[in-house]
Amino acid sequence: MIDFTWRLFSQTGNIETYLLLKELEEGKPKANNSFKKQDNEQVSSFDTNM
Repeated sequence: MIDFTWRLFSQTGNIETYLLLKELEEGKPKANNSFKKQDNEQVSSFDTNM
């Protein structure tokens, strides 16, 4: 997966792909657009495209 992500970044120069590569290398979970309460209950973000 890391090799694919690097090749994609090197061909496109997309900064989001590079940041994903760094997250994969560090073993961090991918960030998403949701908020978590302190009691670890996940609340999904809402779609603002109307």
